[in-house]
Amino acid sequence: MHAAANLIATRQGEYCILDLALPGLEPESAGVLLLDPENDALHVLLRRDWQIIAPPDDAEVLEALPGDLELKARELGGKRCLEFLEDCLSHVLRIGERNSVMVQDFRRALRRLYRQYVHSTVQEFRTHLPVYSLRAAAGKWGDGQDVEMEGFEEVLDDRPLSNDMFIAYVQGRSMEPKIPSGSRCLFRAAGAAGSRVGRDFLIENFGLSENEGRYTVKRYFSEKRYTEEGWEHARITLAPLNPEFERWELGPGDFRVIAEFVCVID
Repeated sequence: MHAAANLIATRQGEYCILDLALPGLEPESAGVLLLDPENDALHVLLRRDWQIIAPPDDAEVLEALPGDLELKARELGGKRCLEFLEDCLSHVLRIGERNSVMVQDFRRALRRLYRQYVHSTVQEFRTHLPVYSLRAAAGKWGDGQDVEMEGFEEVLDDRPLSNDMFIAYVQGRSMEPKIPSGSRCLFRAAGAAGSRVGRDFLIENFGLSENEGRYTVKRYFSEKRYTEEGWEHARITLAPLNPEFERWELGPGDFRVIAEFVCVID
């Protein structure tokens, strides 16, 4: 009975890779089409660097393609839309063969397939953000780590990006269900303005050396008191979202707030 409760439902899906074949250039992957036959839905994810890889006239047409495909899928249904594209696309845009895939979550599967097959131009802090090697703990403090940038990765939604954002992993269950263990998360560097109370932050506990730290993600709460020198923190609490985990109380000098959690990206 317990094992059955842990089973995750999967559905059959079909995906095709869309290729761009511009005259005089080698074809390259342009995006992914993922069909959900059970719900007759076609999920589309295309690259966004058309102005870089295509001539201006072609780029203008290609930029309108995602909206056109979504409209066509709503009008025809996912199955008929994919059949229509298989019959019509053959020149600049070419559609590959269908492949079967078992899917738990179509949105996540679409993004996974895109990352596997499509390699778009890196546009720093416009479509791509830096990925850092730290593994923040959603539970106990993570191990001491030397943090390095591993490269840039495309953020696959239309969210405005800025140069104070980055991507890092979160391990552990204390912030579930909001942040599943193993998630790659988007963070924004924490500024000094505004109250931090009730918001979720990436926090560093001072490690054994200046170059080592321990990291966790928790919801931040604080109580202040007034002294002759002004307001100061009387108590700071880092709270989990998962009731199986306990709150921690820290002194103001025990930690540093690094960044605010924005969202899970994968």
